[in-house]
Amino acid sequence: MAVEAGAQAARSRALAVLRIRSRALAVALLPAAVAVVLLAGGATGHISGGRWGIARWVVTGIAAVVLLCAAGIALVVTRARPAVSPTVPISETAAPDLYRMVRDLADRLDVPAPSAIALTPDCDSWLEDRTHPAHGPPPSGSGDGTGAPWARGIRGLPTTRHHRASVAPVLVIGSPFLWWMRVGELRAVLAPVVAGTGPSAHPDIAAARRFIRGLDAAVAVTSAPARGPVTRAVLAGTGWVARLLLRSCRGHAAEMERGVAAAAAERAQAVDYGLRIVAQEQVGLAYAGWDRLLTRVALPAWRMGRWPSRLDAGVVAALTELSRRDRLAEGFTSRLGERPACDLLEEPGVVDEAASLLAARLFHGSRAESGPDWAPVNWQEYPDEVVDRKWRTDAARLHRVLNALGARHTRRRTAPGADGPTLERVLEYLTVRAAEGEGGVREGGVREGVAVLDDDGAVASARTAVLAAGLSAELAREEVTEEAIPGGASAGQPPADGTLWDDATLPLFPLQPPRTGRELLIDHVTAMVCCAAMDTAGAVPGLDWLDGPSLLVRGERATDLAPQVLSLVEEGDPAPLRTWLLQLGIRPDKPVRLV
Repeated sequence: MAVEAGAQAARSRALAVLRIRSRALAVALLPAAVAVVLLAGGATGHISGGRWGIARWVVTGIAAVVLLCAAGIALVVTRARPAVSPTVPISETAAPDLYRMVRDLADRLDVPAPSAIALTPDCDSWLEDRTHPAHGPPPSGSGDGTGAPWARGIRGLPTTRHHRASVAPVLVIGSPFLWWMRVGELRAVLAPVVAGTGPSAHPDIAAARRFIRGLDAAVAVTSAPARGPVTRAVLAGTGWVARLLLRSCRGHAAEMERGVAAAAAERAQAVDYGLRIVAQEQVGLAYAGWDRLLTRVALPAWRMGRWPSRLDAGVVAALTELSRRDRLAEGFTSRLGERPACDLLEEPGVVDEAASLLAARLFHGSRAESGPDWAPVNWQEYPDEVVDRKWRTDAARLHRVLNALGARHTRRRTAPGADGPTLERVLEYLTVRAAEGEGGVREGGVREGVAVLDDDGAVASARTAVLAAGLSAELAREEVTEEAIPGGASAGQPPADGTLWDDATLPLFPLQPPRTGRELLIDHVTAMVCCAAMDTAGAVPGLDWLDGPSLLVRGERATDLAPQVLSLVEEGDPAPLRTWLLQLGIRPDKPVRLV
């Protein structure tokens, strides 16, 4: 009964949406109907006279203009390409067991099976209609009907080609689910999603969804920059009408989708209900691990021109590490002995690589294909290819800015080559003496004390603030230079045929806001300390699955460095950091190797 109630509510709301469409059509045809009446009355002699003749031709002209505008708006709505989620297509030959499991699940739910399966680098799953003519057939060499460029960039990636007339939508599965969840858990999580194909097959619901997607696509088309004033005027009128119809349909569409979701959830109650409760816990855990992996591990690599090619496999390592550290997750490691859902794929490594490249595309805005300055990196090479290069690149940038500011050594040099890039130079520059902390005036008339950056919290002195601003400017110049190099960045390139979006819109989902000057300064000072530790104390770069780049000293992870760096940057006090360096045998007066 609950299933029927939800489905009935969804159908009633779909009919409300279709009634709005019918009313819009009636409004467009009303002047034409009046013109037909006037013309017929004039032809038969029932409506005659001078004034009626003038009215007849005026109304006929208005009707022609309205019909022409309505035809143009209808053409834009029907021809505009609806938004499609960027995914990695999975063909049945690439995952026969996965397709078999989904079809068995659809049979148990007594609903149509999805027409195809695709993966997305996110912790979510949904159904997506891709039957619009603009989504197919796929161009030669593309991965699916979307013409996804990342599919072309991975050799051997399986492809999916489904007919545009297919009624059933595409099942989109979050790729982290396949690697972290067991087969039974994945089936339980997908049950309410697959159950949604039943309501989606209803003609009224399908028609209402097509109408709403068409309006949304028309708004996107009219919002794009136009070339000429006439084109802008035409698109402005079309956009106004599309937005008006969307506002009228908004409430009904939301209630329709709630009804569909309620019906699907109720239908799925009979399938693996007990396992679904446990599986939902894994969904939350997978989301936490995926977010941590992207922000702490993948993002530093992307900024260095490297993209980890096994992100989904990294989720398993990250969550296993979390289960080891967190007593609340102790029971999750026992699951690792069961069959993982990624075994349902014929070539998990190829799919993981494609999903990893797509993740970099969406979350960082990187190019769709590999190159000399945009190359894959595996987890074994991550410490050397990413962590070491990141620290030395940041240290080199820090010293370039110090050179530009005219910073010099003031203490007695105790090591040969101390004029080079040493940690001591950084410590001296950021140290605030007692007189300075009281608001003393240094040479040049700069009063020092506690300075506050506009975009972040307090730093130790005006000199520190100047250094932070210099780092921000230097990093901005490097980014502009990189974008100016042909093939060096994707932003600003025109959209290729068959792609889903204009590259200028990337990244679609940025992970973090731009770093502030204070954050950049802390990162660069930390990098300089790590370089000194590697070059003078035998430390090595490492990878922590939850915290990203880490410093390993005598085989142990250095976890207490951050407070010492904060004390130097925010208070101008180098004593805690110097004590830490002394305890580990790190010499700040010796030059370090930069890139």
